[in-house]
Amino acid sequence: MPLESVMIVVDNADPSRNGDYPPSRWEAQTDAANLIFHSKTQDNPESSCGLLSLSGPLNQPEVLCTLTNNPGKILDGLHRVRVKGSARFGTGLSIAGLCLKHRGNKSSRQRIVAFVCSPIEESEAQLVKLGKRMKKNGTSVDVVAFGDLTDEQLDKLRAFNDAVKGGDGSHLEIVPPGPNLLSDSIIASPILAGEGGAPPQGGEGGASGAGGAGNDFEFGVDPSLDPELALVLRMSMEEERERQTRETRAADEASGKTALESVPEEGKEGEGSGGAQVDGSGEASESTPLLAKEEEKKDGDEGDKMDTA
Repeated sequence: MPLESVMIVVDNADPSRNGDYPPSRWEAQTDAANLIFHSKTQDNPESSCGLLSLSGPLNQPEVLCTLTNNPGKILDGLHRVRVKGSARFGTGLSIAGLCLKHRGNKSSRQRIVAFVCSPIEESEAQLVKLGKRMKKNGTSVDVVAFGDLTDEQLDKLRAFNDAVKGGDGSHLEIVPPGPNLLSDSIIASPILAGEGGAPPQGGEGGASGAGGAGNDFEFGVDPSLDPELALVLRMSMEEERERQTRETRAADEASGKTALESVPEEGKEGEGSGGAQVDGSGEASESTPLLAKEEEKKDGDEGDKMDTA
């Protein structure tokens, strides 16, 4: 996977309070931002991510976390965000571009993933100019548009996407309201799934692939998205296999021991044949000693007859 430096731009303006995306627009962005961070750092451990909000002090964008591969700093930045004010989309992207310009590893690709659910105040011409500047600097910009954006605002984003689109690919993902999580839509989009996106699963169109994006992985879980769950499932499967192996071995040993106990030993068999027999009542029978005495008597009589002759 390519080495990337990614700035995640979240929209924390007042419209992000709405609950048309479960559980709310802001919490959906929080989950999606965490997902993007883990996906990028899992693909390449040397990749790094930063965090920026479109509304901060004095109603201006605020850098919450510079480029890092420490998930704790991203979570801390998301925890400090307050939902308020209005979004400054163009200004926020410009500041994110400056953060990427001062990245530590200059060989890494520059990428911005921006969430937008608030009205865009910049004009289409301003966004096109900004997109051309981003393209000139080699910065890819992925935009996730959701919420009740008007057609005019979506046209602005489409024009911006056409201006910034370069060789590495800049994508515009429009997510309509619905019961699905925002992070599921991002998983199925080219933003995380690559240029082709996630393949559709058992339905028409790519929307059905969001729910079944993990069916190609072991246990149905993508390790890059939830490594802890995948590890727990793998350990549980190994423990179950070991338990079944122990039960099988114990059953085999028990059946082998029973078979050996059913076979009489040679020494005990000889002693039993020379001893007293047991009749049906369980008492010792005297028939064997009497027969032996009669045979000895016959041998003695035959020996006397031979001497007389």
